[in-house]
Amino acid sequence: MSKMNQSPSFYVVRDDLLHPLVNGNKARKLDALLPLLEDNAVTDVVTCGGCQSAHTTAVAVSCAERGIKSHLLLRGEEPETLTGYNLVSKLYGNVVYVPRSAYAQRRQMLERHAESVAGCNGSVLWLNDIMNYSCKSDAVEGESSSHVDRFKCPQKSKKVVVINEGAGDVIALSGLMRLIKYLSGSHLFGEKQPLNIVVDAGTGTTAVGLALGVLLLGLPWKVTAVMLVDKIDGYRRKEQNLISEFLESTTFSSFNSTSTLSGVNTGLVQWVQHNSPRKFGNVLKGEVEECHKIALQTGILVDPIYTLAAWDLTTRLSQNEEEAKVVMIHTGGTLGIFGLAQRYKSYFQLP
Repeated sequence: MSKMNQSPSFYVVRDDLLHPLVNGNKARKLDALLPLLEDNAVTDVVTCGGCQSAHTTAVAVSCAERGIKSHLLLRGEEPETLTGYNLVSKLYGNVVYVPRSAYAQRRQMLERHAESVAGCNGSVLWLNDIMNYSCKSDAVEGESSSHVDRFKCPQKSKKVVVINEGAGDVIALSGLMRLIKYLSGSHLFGEKQPLNIVVDAGTGTTAVGLALGVLLLGLPWKVTAVMLVDKIDGYRRKEQNLISEFLESTTFSSFNSTSTLSGVNTGLVQWVQHNSPRKFGNVLKGEVEECHKIALQTGILVDPIYTLAAWDLTTRLSQNEEEAKVVMIHTGGTLGIFGLAQRYKSYFQLP
């Protein structure tokens, strides 16, 4: 964790340093997911993302480290020169480039590919299915269960699990909640100091997970997320769906959440408009120079798609906050800057 000494002053949680290739919120989202795959003897994982997806890279590397094969469906055409997350995904996983028209139908695309990987004797489950299977396996032992029966197959057959784009499933919340628990330790921020935690929002899962952790631990903190992909109605729907799934999931039975979340279906996260709204994935003139300036002054690398937006918001909030400390969660993803350098060559003509 770093504290910026310049005025304005704020803290940065350096989650970008968790792992050379699997870091930031990508690592946090996989925190509870990976043990689940291992416990259920999963042989293959199918997921999808953009050409420079940090999520698909995180899945590919993490699976390879555990002896699980990953199958990555990347949107668009293969670049002439592989670099950044695209290159790492290619090195660690089995990559298939999918036309944008087919990629638009993500569920059908993922399901078809998973079935082709499983073959005639294998089995295919979505992540939420395997969560239910794992949690209920003891309760249904000796009884008929479609999920359990479906996932039982000959020893040498493939067990394939499908992970949604961005790992935006409810199980991803667990790792973010654990991060909040860690930050509230007496050796860090403690439980009494008011904080404003700032994060960039792609799917919104990270922000919701952080906010749930804050609420369930009863901390005097709030979570502010800068919206990058969707409009506020979309993020509120995502928040509502995740809270609902969280309450329904037996995976989180150890959390005393029912009474705490009674009547809560949205409003945990403060969703904030991007300072410079644009179509997601686009870089505006001057933003690469701003990333360069931040790196020179602080030693922290941010990227113009995700973390620069969080940095800018954190800077503005730190000028206005009087009592609460402002804390930015660095969500990683900086390898994506290599792909941007190919796409926006003129912007990277730095002095």
